Amino acid sequence: MDKRQFLLSAGVAGLGLMSVHDLLAGVADTPALTLAQDEAFWATLRSQFRLASDYINLENGYYCFQPEPVLDEFIRNVRAINLEASHYFRTRAPDDRRQVRGRVASFAGCAVDELVITRNTTESLDTVISGFDWKPGDEAVMANQDYGAMIDMFKLQARRHGMVNRLVDLPMDPKSDEEIVQVYAGALTPRTRLLMIPHMVNITGHILPVRAICDMAHAHGVHVMVDGAHTLAQLDFRIADLGCDYFGASLHKWLSAPLGAGVLFVRRDRIQNLWPIYGDESVPADDIRKFNHTGTHPAHTDLTIERALTFHELIGSARKEARLRYLQRYWTAQVRGLGRIVLNTPADPSRSCAIANVGVRGLAPAELARVLLDDYKIYTVAIDGAGVHGVRVTPQVYTATTELDALVSAMRKTAA
Repeated sequence: MDKRQFLLSAGVAGLGLMSVHDLLAGVADTPALTLAQDEAFWATLRSQFRLASDYINLENGYYCFQPEPVLDEFIRNVRAINLEASHYFRTRAPDDRRQVRGRVASFAGCAVDELVITRNTTESLDTVISGFDWKPGDEAVMANQDYGAMIDMFKLQARRHGMVNRLVDLPMDPKSDEEIVQVYAGALTPRTRLLMIPHMVNITGHILPVRAICDMAHAHGVHVMVDGAHTLAQLDFRIADLGCDYFGASLHKWLSAPLGAGVLFVRRDRIQNLWPIYGDESVPADDIRKFNHTGTHPAHTDLTIERALTFHELIGSARKEARLRYLQRYWTAQVRGLGRIVLNTPADPSRSCAIANVGVRGLAPAELARVLLDDYKIYTVAIDGAGVHGVRVTPQVYTATTELDALVSAMRKTAA
């Protein structure tokens, strides 16, 4: 057992997580790919979550609710902060926030002086977009399949500063990484300053070859900002391995932290020349904390991040990714190419994980989502734009294959 695992195990007893620890201890030597198919194991882990009984939740990509040990800690933190109020914020809050920030940086795989805790991905990436000193004619490149809030922020900069936005379309089922790299490369010009790319396309689940794209862009002198909203705690990776300049993610998604927690990574040598949203003369221009002047902040949210990290690390990133990949392939393999059913997610299993998008020819996405919920008690979300027409399906570790069987049956009946 390495030092990290020892410390993790030693701290579990006091965190109300012994049942999870004991469960994982029993499968310590089981390969992740084998464990991914062990329904009895995942059914036991499912007991750590309180789930709605009147519908099947397959829209976990928006907000993955907290497991009971994390929720219990959140409520305790709310009560503790409420008890001390101003005394807490003026005494212990800075040190606590620094500790949580260090824990998140260690998990994310970057230096602590390159990361701050934010409220969500949108805040993180909009900080970068608005922080550029845009000049008329400067250009930014992004995809039509990127998240709308960030595209809107780029449009705001265009109206305000006269910069230019160039949008590309990502191939639905690429034949190679190079095909994707060239889509972006073809949009770069000598005026391009920033390239935004999704680590995982939020509406299709398509995982992009981030490192290859970053290397290409850097060869042209272009900074790269990565939307990692759906990859942090879904995929097993480290930010340092991506080679990007900026990275934003939400912790209330796949980490199952409380709502209102996100992260922003800015490469150390990019910090000084990026403007913060809020002024704070107490922080030097080259200090990452200048992006974190949020006023009076709900500290109980940040404090609970550590419990969410412990729960995630007990499962293990590799085990979690393997299970999520298995769940997605479990149901998509049964409907891909079937009659009127259309899969808007790459066929190559290496290019996706938990998220997939499915549609029915001739049926509007909103109607498909309504039919699934009203007739089959399956909750999804309709996606109808950027060349994607279907419903997004996002299982989580607590999703049972029997629930996906229900989805497959519903899709077959609906398509028929």
